Amino acid sequence: MKCPGRDMQYWKDDAIYEVPCPRCTSEVEFYKDDTTRSCGACGHRFVNPRLDFGCAAYCKYAAQCVGTLPEEAAHLTADLFKDKVAVAMKKELKGDFARIGRAARLAAHAEKIGAEEQADLGIVMCAAYLDVIAHPNLSNLYPDATAERNDPHNLDRVRAILEELGAPAPLAAAVCDLLTEASPDKSKKSMEFLVLRDARRITMIEQHLKNQKEPFLANGVEHLHTGSARRLIKEILNQHA
Repeated sequence: MKCPGRDMQYWKDDAIYEVPCPRCTSEVEFYKDDTTRSCGACGHRFVNPRLDFGCAAYCKYAAQCVGTLPEEAAHLTADLFKDKVAVAMKKELKGDFARIGRAARLAAHAEKIGAEEQADLGIVMCAAYLDVIAHPNLSNLYPDATAERNDPHNLDRVRAILEELGAPAPLAAAVCDLLTEASPDKSKKSMEFLVLRDARRITMIEQHLKNQKEPFLANGVEHLHTGSARRLIKEILNQHA
């Protein structure tokens, strides 16, 4: 059976459209399933800005349908894969709604901070969803809890989940590296690490606000590394004022 999303007989009027070339601004026609097109005026080849293969995150025929994405769109692989990881996390935790909620909050904060800091959201989001499995103890959100984060046994299930989902090797390695990185020297850290760490801390601050444990708040805010995280925590604190 042909996928309705790829079968032109099911397409609507907006399935074919024109977008301006990012180099010369000439109009370039795209079909909704085109990954890239070349500008007829200047020859510049660029990714379809309206490309949407969200269904590839769960459809078992995605590989045959979508095929190989161009190098320019390689980041979409990790971005789409995060949806698979989110589903796998919920299945893994089953009825543990407290931990599922923690993972969802952590991922939401990581996405907001990561987008503003221009981090690799695919890697950050996958790591955020799996953090609750790699580090089940809430104490890992404290900056001095390095022992647990460095324990390779905590990543066994994470690696298994990524393998079961068919994660590309570079993505799986990047996610596991992100979940185990714990050096106190932030100058050597990637933006992805700083984003995830800030998202963890904000998640913990929210929990302390809920439990009305004020002494943690000042220390928690002080340890945020990114400007985006500091702006976000101000919004959260204002909501609880």
